[in-house]
Amino acid sequence: MTCSNLRKHPRSLNVGPNKMVNALNDEPDLRQVLRDAGLRVTPQRASIITILSETDDHPNVEELYEKVRALDDTISVATVYRTMSVLENVGLVRKLVLDDAPARYEMMPPTNHDHLVDLESGELVEIPGTDIADVMNRVASELGYEIVSHHTVIRARKR
Repeated sequence: MTCSNLRKHPRSLNVGPNKMVNALNDEPDLRQVLRDAGLRVTPQRASIITILSETDDHPNVEELYEKVRALDDTISVATVYRTMSVLENVGLVRKLVLDDAPARYEMMPPTNHDHLVDLESGELVEIPGTDIADVMNRVASELGYEIVSHHTVIRARKR
């Protein structure tokens, strides 16, 4: 199972105080994705991966923490940090390290794509298509290499 089926349109999460959405029942695919990665399924992991799979942006841990708190007001920022490290280590999420800014995260995409960072606003934009990968593959091939994986972050200013 790939993570491509985890990207969904955001749904409203109607959660009262001190009540956690049972993401384990609502998201059977997420439960299986965690198991397939060799992870124990916990409510915290399910909440975090649910939020991350539904977001279209690239949140940092603090932003993710704020979103997850809407599902589970008992979760700590330390738990979010630990969980993101675990999810990154098993290949379910990609950590995007951008100079002096806090690291951002996204679900591991089913295909490689690259990012552009607006140096003025800090906005992170996904670059669709394969043009960059095609150039990189050509250059690597000319040098006698085969690219196993890549991730390019372009830093730019608007004109």
